[in-house]
Amino acid sequence: MSTLTSAAPSSITARGQVGSIAIIGALFFIFGFVTWLNGPLITFAQLAFELDEVNAFLILTAFFLSYFFLAIPSSWILKRTGMKKGLALGLFVMAVGAALFGEFCTQRWYPGALGGLFVIGGGLALLQTASNPYISILGPIESAAQRIAVMGICNKIAGILAPIAIGMLVMDGIGDLSAQVAAADPATKEQLLDAFAAKIHAPYLAMAGLLALLAVGVLFSPLPAIDPKTANATTGADDAAGNDSSIFRFPHLWLGALCIFTYVGAEVMAGDAIGTYGTAFGLPLDQTKFLTSFTLGAMLLGYVVGLIAIPKYVSQQDYLKWSAVLGVLLVLGAYFTEGYVSVGFVAALGFANAMMWPAIFPLAIKGLGRHTELGSALLVMGIVGGAIVPRLFAGLKQAHDFQLVFLLLMVPCYLYILFFAVRGHRVGRG
Repeated sequence: MSTLTSAAPSSITARGQVGSIAIIGALFFIFGFVTWLNGPLITFAQLAFELDEVNAFLILTAFFLSYFFLAIPSSWILKRTGMKKGLALGLFVMAVGAALFGEFCTQRWYPGALGGLFVIGGGLALLQTASNPYISILGPIESAAQRIAVMGICNKIAGILAPIAIGMLVMDGIGDLSAQVAAADPATKEQLLDAFAAKIHAPYLAMAGLLALLAVGVLFSPLPAIDPKTANATTGADDAAGNDSSIFRFPHLWLGALCIFTYVGAEVMAGDAIGTYGTAFGLPLDQTKFLTSFTLGAMLLGYVVGLIAIPKYVSQQDYLKWSAVLGVLLVLGAYFTEGYVSVGFVAALGFANAMMWPAIFPLAIKGLGRHTELGSALLVMGIVGGAIVPRLFAGLKQAHDFQLVFLLLMVPCYLYILFFAVRGHRVGRG
């Protein structure tokens, strides 16, 4: 039985709503900081564990696969724990994963480090399954994208800071170190790599401690609980459909899960794979380690524009449509240019991607009623696109032109997002 209390959005005071948004915003900052460390970690892993590109991209695979396997169990956990305890549990799981990752990196045992990332992703799966529907139904569904945009701003500010932090604390001088390792004898090489890998331990141990403290803070916070079943009026749910026994009665939800898959795949390609994309042009490692921050900067700008525009000037579905069109145009720009200009087009994809999650999520859960928690979990499972699409890029670019591979992977993603914005979100709903 669920322990969620029946608190409809309309019963929450304005001050309570602002406080709730602030707490969830802080959590989204944590999501962003942890998630957007993955791009620089690919470069870190290549050197620390002496990996090729394909195996280094297992960083993304391990992290994002956890969403696929643990999203549904997360929905079951939330039914038993409720919002507040579930969020605290997710933060604590992330703390355990961060400690494991730092320890196994220091030992230079790659399978253990990947396991730590999987645990971190598992904690995030629980947090995402809870927080995204929560912020969507905290007010009118028509303005849900605006509220999620605020969350996105918190997320992307953290995302901008994360590569800079790890670049300064862990990867400073990585270009020179790589050259030293290449020229060193076996014994010296091992000493250099052991010292480099050990630099990750303290930052991740500190992160683990902070996450554990946040878990305690959330547990004792004034965060109110919202029962999705009582929020039908706000989410636009049809009681008869929303209380139907089968989740399969909502085809727009399943199309939305696939849309999340394509969106996250495109987002991670633009954010985490941009360093590898730049390296393929021969750009130095000391520059490519910061490229993720440029993508996240473009996303931050996109969130600000979306926050102003939705829903006052444009609906969330129309904004999603034009964002998808812009995505296609920017991918074409990246393909037909080279070097820093091409990398600039990839970074600019952050602007196109910014408002996609805020628009897709509320459109996909609209009308689910008591199925909102399970529907949210299905959407969170779609985050596995962040594991699959970049993995295909890393593998295919070994035998084919990397710009062509990027084009052939990204354009279909944006075209499907365009379909969902135009038609998919209405399928089965009239």
